Amino acid sequence: MAERRYNDKEIAAIFRAATELPPVAERAEVPRDEGLTLADLQAIGREVGIPAEAVAQGAQALDARPGAASRTFLGLPIGVSRTVDLNRRLTDEEWERLVVQLREVFNARGRTRSDGSLRQWTNGNLQVLLEPTDTGHRLRFGTVHGAARASIGAGIFVLGITATVAMASALGGYFGEALPGMALPFFAGVAMIVSGAVRLPRWARLRKRQMEALAAKVVVPPGSSTPPAALPPE
Repeated sequence: MAERRYNDKEIAAIFRAATELPPVAERAEVPRDEGLTLADLQAIGREVGIPAEAVAQGAQALDARPGAASRTFLGLPIGVSRTVDLNRRLTDEEWERLVVQLREVFNARGRTRSDGSLRQWTNGNLQVLLEPTDTGHRLRFGTVHGAARASIGAGIFVLGITATVAMASALGGYFGEALPGMALPFFAGVAMIVSGAVRLPRWARLRKRQMEALAAKVVVPPGSSTPPAALPPE
């Protein structure tokens, strides 16, 4: 198997992480036969006084960059998710500490479950999964704002019924008489949609920040000198 090689931007990110400086924001994808290997980077680090372990941990944090995804409903961020390949196995003690942090961050007790090497913590629509991979574990966060989705869906349903009544009234020739009675459901439907929509952007931003912070704490093993900031931002 070809040894992992790093391009110029990745090299800068690794050395910034190894020296506890903020990382670069971008990560470029390049063929594996270009750039420098981890051994090359560690050799360079030794020449300038950076421990080989710190360089390795910086490379690990770079490779563990979380993948982000958002579920949308009518263009609104109804769901948020994060996936992090840890490239190592999470110990039982680390998983237990993560569960404690999840309860503190989301202010929810939640439920834990184990199925072989699979583990999960769930609280309603919020779930955190620990899955085995060829290189260790993958941590998957995901949540959906069920209340906002229900509110928007109900509002659309009410507006649909109102529109159907309006069309029937117009075809029947008594639209003017029916108009006052349609005003209340129309405004009620609009209010439901607005109520669900206005809370979503702020909620999505908060959940993204919470997932980022939790992922950053798990990426680097306990006792590591590499700070959580070494996790490249989105």
